[in-house]
Amino acid sequence: MTIRVLVADDQELVRAGFVMILAAQPGIEVVAESGDGFDAVGAARAHRPDVVLLDIRMPGMDGIEAARVICGATDCRVIMLTTWGQDDYLFDALAAGASGFLLKDVRRDDLVHAVRVVAAGDSLLAPSVTRTLIAAFISGAAAAPLRRERLDVLTARERETMRLLGAGLSNAEIAAALVVSEHTVKTHVSNVLAKLGLRDRVQAVIAAYETGLVVPGRLGT
Repeated sequence: MTIRVLVADDQELVRAGFVMILAAQPGIEVVAESGDGFDAVGAARAHRPDVVLLDIRMPGMDGIEAARVICGATDCRVIMLTTWGQDDYLFDALAAGASGFLLKDVRRDDLVHAVRVVAAGDSLLAPSVTRTLIAAFISGAAAAPLRRERLDVLTARERETMRLLGAGLSNAEIAAALVVSEHTVKTHVSNVLAKLGLRDRVQAVIAAYETGLVVPGRLGT
């Protein structure tokens, strides 16, 4: 199955570089490219790509607002393109529906891997991103929290899986902690997402903090 990609960045050289790299990969097709947020939203609606690479800072409509519109109106999965020093945008982008982040100086192989991972339904949530999320909650940056009672629909094992997700563990690490197979972990994660109406693992991490299932400073408890 071919992964259809939209690349949106107002820097022409950056955009052209990403397009060239992705278009050369087997199983990946770049269906459109955009230079501003409004055009990116229109292209996403017109072409319905599987993955949208979306720059955070773009003229007209910024990447966060574009991500919010795209994720709300389509099934496209969004990867935000960012640079160092933009951590203040992180939580807003995740809340808008982004499935992960890439630095603009990402290596070729990591770019291709990221597109394939997100297209498969996973998310790019590195430990550094998790740490920034924790800082956001400590400073009270999170808004409109998910009510704790919502977790009542989860089994004890699903709740524990969600807690470990919130601590930033990978599927392999969760499997080791729970002494189960990775396949079982994937099933638990899928159940958590479905029961809570969450889009992906990123939103599950946010929900783990919003409900108090994970408490900053006590991730190991």
